[in-house]
Amino acid sequence: MTAGKPAKTPMPAATAPAAAAAEGGRPVYFQSGQLEVRLAESPHELDAAQELRFRVFYDEMSAKPTAAMAASRRDVDSFDPHCDHLLLLDVQDPARPKVVATYRLLRRERATAAGGFYTASEYAIEPLLALPGEILELGRSCVDAAFRTRAVMTLIWRGIAHYVLHHKIDLMFGCASLPGIDPRALQVELSYLHHFHLAPPELRVRALPERYVPMAILPREAIDQRRALASLPPLVKGYLRLGGFIGDGAVVDEQFNTTDVCVVVKTDLVTDKYFKHFTRESEAE
Repeated sequence: MTAGKPAKTPMPAATAPAAAAAEGGRPVYFQSGQLEVRLAESPHELDAAQELRFRVFYDEMSAKPTAAMAASRRDVDSFDPHCDHLLLLDVQDPARPKVVATYRLLRRERATAAGGFYTASEYAIEPLLALPGEILELGRSCVDAAFRTRAVMTLIWRGIAHYVLHHKIDLMFGCASLPGIDPRALQVELSYLHHFHLAPPELRVRALPERYVPMAILPREAIDQRRALASLPPLVKGYLRLGGFIGDGAVVDEQFNTTDVCVVVKTDLVTDKYFKHFTRESEAE
């Protein structure tokens, strides 16, 4: 999700990701024109994803890298080796495929090995951990500036849908970012999310007490729902269209100049329309 800004502890070098080949096949693989969607399958591909993340998070969004990150121009952290990394590759030149989008995927078992989920640094996620079945954290979402189109986002979501089906994911979650660190400037967006998309009690994660920022700044009746929805970042709108809920409280991250919300999506609540939209070609593949 725009979830997943860089964590603070870098790793010295790329490590081979938890590749699909180790699980008996590719849970995600399809092409659309010159674009290919699949998981990273080598340290080189993970390195390319980390380089893209650095360009987006640090060069474009002005996040503050550690000295090691700045020297390597890579966004890396201790979670990366435990994750699957969804890639969108431009394969117009098959000999030199280029990573143009990436999304980090971390399942429960792998999170245990990693020491937990990244989201737990901002939210108390015990309600999600207590649920039976497989859960999936989404994070480190970014797209090369030249490929930021609705069609590309559709391909990314379709890839996630394939992954969810393959691993029988029951619930997805992660932090999503709104630009800026002034909650008053985001009062319409935050208030709208709180009043109209607050998670039910059994799924309602809450921002950590020391980081909690109230979201209900404006009263419910003061919100123009249509305009508020239109003002949200595309990624947040995408989660809402998939039936996503929002946790209680926002978190301001001054280092990355963002205000974060926690998004939770139960896969059995995804509307038929969007589920079919993102997986309609599965049988053909």
